[in-house]
Amino acid sequence: MGPKAASGFYLGRKPAALLALLLAALLLALAVLGALYGRCLQEVEELRAAAAPPSPTAGPEEEGAGCCPPAPSPSPGSTRPPGVWDNSRLPRALLPLHYELRLWPRLSPGQPGPFVFSGQVNITVRCAQDTATVLLHSSELELWGAAVRGPLLEGPDGGGGGGIEVAELWLKERQEYAVLELRRSLRAGGRYVLQLSFRGPLSENLDGLFLTRYTDQGQSSMLIASQLEPTYARTVYPCFDEPAMKATFNIIIVHHPSYVALSNMPAIDTSEMKDENGSLWTVTTFNTTLKMSTYLTAFVVCDFDYITRTERGNEIRIWGRKEAIKNGHADYALNITGPLFSFLEDLFNISYPLSKTDLVALPDFGAGAMENWGLMTFRESTLMYIPSDQFGSKKAMICLIVSHELGHQWFGNLVTMNWWNDLWLNEGFASYFEYIGASYIEPRLSLVSTKGASIIWMLSSFLTERLFIKALSSYLKAFSFSSVNQDDLWTHIQMVVDAQNEVQLPASVKKIMDSWTCQNGFPVLTFNLSTGIISQEQFYNKRTENNTTYNNTWIVPISWIRNGSAQPLVWLDKSSKMFPEMQISDSEHDWILLNMNMAGYYRVNYDPLHLKRLAQLLEKDPKAIPVVNRLHLIDDAFTLAQAGYIEIESAFELTKYLAKEDEIFVWYSVLSNLIPDNLENILNNYELYPFLKKYLLKRILPIYHYYASIIHQNVDALADDYFDQIHLEKLINTACWLGLQDCLNLSSELYTKWMENPDNEIPFTIKRTICCYGVAMGSDKEWDFAWKMYNHNNSTEIDKDIMLFAMSCTRESWLLYSIAASCGSHSSGMGGMSGDGESILGVRNRKDMIEQSIAMLMLHFSASLSSPALTSSRSFPWLPDGPLLPVPERVRIQCVFPNGSLQSHLGRGKSK
Repeated sequence: MGPKAASGFYLGRKPAALLALLLAALLLALAVLGALYGRCLQEVEELRAAAAPPSPTAGPEEEGAGCCPPAPSPSPGSTRPPGVWDNSRLPRALLPLHYELRLWPRLSPGQPGPFVFSGQVNITVRCAQDTATVLLHSSELELWGAAVRGPLLEGPDGGGGGGIEVAELWLKERQEYAVLELRRSLRAGGRYVLQLSFRGPLSENLDGLFLTRYTDQGQSSMLIASQLEPTYARTVYPCFDEPAMKATFNIIIVHHPSYVALSNMPAIDTSEMKDENGSLWTVTTFNTTLKMSTYLTAFVVCDFDYITRTERGNEIRIWGRKEAIKNGHADYALNITGPLFSFLEDLFNISYPLSKTDLVALPDFGAGAMENWGLMTFRESTLMYIPSDQFGSKKAMICLIVSHELGHQWFGNLVTMNWWNDLWLNEGFASYFEYIGASYIEPRLSLVSTKGASIIWMLSSFLTERLFIKALSSYLKAFSFSSVNQDDLWTHIQMVVDAQNEVQLPASVKKIMDSWTCQNGFPVLTFNLSTGIISQEQFYNKRTENNTTYNNTWIVPISWIRNGSAQPLVWLDKSSKMFPEMQISDSEHDWILLNMNMAGYYRVNYDPLHLKRLAQLLEKDPKAIPVVNRLHLIDDAFTLAQAGYIEIESAFELTKYLAKEDEIFVWYSVLSNLIPDNLENILNNYELYPFLKKYLLKRILPIYHYYASIIHQNVDALADDYFDQIHLEKLINTACWLGLQDCLNLSSELYTKWMENPDNEIPFTIKRTICCYGVAMGSDKEWDFAWKMYNHNNSTEIDKDIMLFAMSCTRESWLLYSIAASCGSHSSGMGGMSGDGESILGVRNRKDMIEQSIAMLMLHFSASLSSPALTSSRSFPWLPDGPLLPVPERVRIQCVFPNGSLQSHLGRGKSK
């Protein structure tokens, strides 16, 4: 939400001095990068050397690769004349039918490196038009042994066919193509086999085929996993790496005998082989996959345990660290996955087509979760549930994420978008059904579906759920194992609409939905209730006269209530339209609300008089407006105020009733709008700050005391109340930030009990806030305990993040100084944690700490000043990207409260 333009500001002597200090710190940061540059360059060279093609005696991996004379080593194609290789999309001359893929990642327990993998791929293709040029995707791979065989005989064996000589193999690096130029053309209608051997580095960047390190039962371990969406399959094996180019796969993984190998399908055979050094390796062969996209192929090589159950013939296994499995952390995921599969099968009337499903909890996984067919991968924290956790908000998160990935088994895996511009067909439906599925497992989550995938939710709402599911079932059956674009979906929905009379639409399904999916943004509806006129324009985060010239219009379904009673759906299909039935009288008891249950993907801008009438209604009887619409009304008002559509006073009118609001997720919306994470930096020491605190404190007390008493007396009462758990931390954090003594005492009490007995765990959902204020209200003893828990052997990454944040909350500058010193030290274990920088200094940019630390920084990093490569400040993992100190408050305040009008609304010395 952008601020309105300021008229200017001036730097005084103190801000200028502080800016100078900041620049000095940045220069030191650049120096550190220089010190690291040489080591990074050396590591790159080592990886390049490791990725060189193996010698002809490299071992059994190369069998079958030499049936034709090998092509020359590939060369870059930057000087080539223009050709089909300049296009960003593969030509359709060749269509893949089947892959024979063999992967050999070189990983052994305790291996120091380098870490590489090699393999071979035989791709059976059908030639759709004559061509002497073969294009495949390949990136970061060394290629050799290119050969082409065919045309194959028709029949199950596909034998026959001679070799076609490869004249040249070269790389078009910008398009990530490997180009095979042949001596003679492949003929249309024929089937051919493309053969390539390859080798590449095992990345530690958490994409492609990557290696990750972790600790299990006190021992350091490594594993290999993959993340191939959207275009990383080409970094693992040469392939036709586009979602529409589906094929079947036979996959073989060669791995160390102490590991287990997993892929999309069940293993059907294991054997042994020896490499050129006589070392023993296990060869795991997997069953043939269904027809699928390359980005869904998946590989894991690990030393994990698993638990299992079977649901309708589908073997479900949850894999994880042995310690986590032993302690029951996978039990919840296993117990919900089978019922979720059955629910979705029944909903779509389409059976899940695989015989096994593996869900693997990776200790470190950048994507969070990935829906690979038959081998779903998750970050450990999104799949594992600790049974001793008092609060079930983590349970709700796991349920939603698992439900999302299972939704992809139909939307994305069974039926896949043609190209990435229709990715919403995958993600939109998976997001929608994550809430539908999760509410089946955990009924208390049912209300969350109002915030599901917004366009899908809107479509379901105006069609009715019955017609919507009927259309989706028809669509999934028609395009199973195929790829689609959005018009295919609209066609099947239109067929269902045309076959009934219950729902009448103002235009075709395609015309309605194209107005939402084929143009940017979404509308804001401006409603004049005295005339009944509703107009629409594109919503902008910062409204100006120049950004309303596109004249985008949407076909908008408008659900509405009048005086508490639901009214028939109406449609806005032009830029402005009068609805006589929506004109209201002068009576204060006559009111209208649009967008019931947040079913529409738009914001509503009511005229000021009607907003005031709604505010008065809330003060008299908050329950007169449904809870979801109370949330929506307030969120729309503040968003529109920050964007410049309405005055901030109008939004604040809607908050006067809040002392009567007992729904915590409405409070969460209010507090997220009123108190963004950086508000303390924006308002501290500014004259508005105490008035905002006073205004909020009066209204927050009732709901705070309600939840504080539960935390004091019986926290287990919240065990199954997911809304409360998800939103409770914002409430408690705000109460403590407001200086409410009861909240500060609560934090100290819970933190002290935890210090005295580690079994007195702080409820996870409020742990971050309690630890922060527990340290802030304590002494070095409380800080030392946070440091101890940060370094505890059983601390997860989430635990470490919480404790690092808590340590940054101390009021003692010398302790902040010690954090900064530790961050600069590799021996502390904190030096490489760039993601935690904002937790340390970005949250508490304190002038005294900065001033006292400059001398330490110059001493600590002075050795780096001799480096010539002063190029980036990112070498200081703890240094935030922005200024360390707030810019002048008069400028920053306008970001949250346009025109500086909040002060006049709150008043001076009075709480309204």
